[in-house]
Amino acid sequence: MGKNRDVSVLAILLVLLFIINYPFLNRQLENFLNTDEEVLVERIIDGDTIKAENRNESIRLLGINTPERGEIYYEEARQFLAGVVLNKTVTLKFGKERYDKYGRALAYVFLNGKNINLGLVENGFANYYFPSGRDAYYKEFAEAWRACLDKNVNLCEKSEDVCSRCIELKNFSALKNICSFSCDINGWKIKAEGRNYTEFFTTLRSQEETPFILELTPEGDTVFLRDDNGKLVFWEGY
Repeated sequence: MGKNRDVSVLAILLVLLFIINYPFLNRQLENFLNTDEEVLVERIIDGDTIKAENRNESIRLLGINTPERGEIYYEEARQFLAGVVLNKTVTLKFGKERYDKYGRALAYVFLNGKNINLGLVENGFANYYFPSGRDAYYKEFAEAWRACLDKNVNLCEKSEDVCSRCIELKNFSALKNICSFSCDINGWKIKAEGRNYTEFFTTLRSQEETPFILELTPEGDTVFLRDDNGKLVFWEGY
């Protein structure tokens, strides 16, 4: 009986100790689980990739895809990112996958509590991009893209081509001209959220279709059709 009583008293004392020190223990647990990292940005590789001091690998910004070298707004995206984070200490918040297939670290970049990745979408220098599936930030990025469309700036600027109201997407595998006249879509490009795209070299007669092939992410993807000036004709996701 005495032994059982001693065990009960010990258990009560441990509970009291935990309660008394809960704030301290909670902070220690948060610090243990927290994988955020502060780094100094020393170089901007492109609009969605940076290099940080004392890190061997580059850092790929999560949730976005910016234009590739040679594409419209490539340099503007790179300069925008440089103006915000170059030579500044930022916080990296890592996703469920720490590295991509190229060995780059994958992270959301925060400066003074502001999501820099999101800012690139808001200002029309990136489209949102979630190849590994939609995470907790997806809704914010989708809303930022719609806000950018309302502003009609940069990558969100709408095409004024007369045929921009004529071309429809059919089952994510073909374009169709629904107008009563022919549409020259030479130089138009349809692109998924990532890098892959199809460029068209044709004129579509009324009600004619032209097929295309894109590698789309099964978990959800978006296609963006742009005219020969890089202006947005439409975007559609699933």
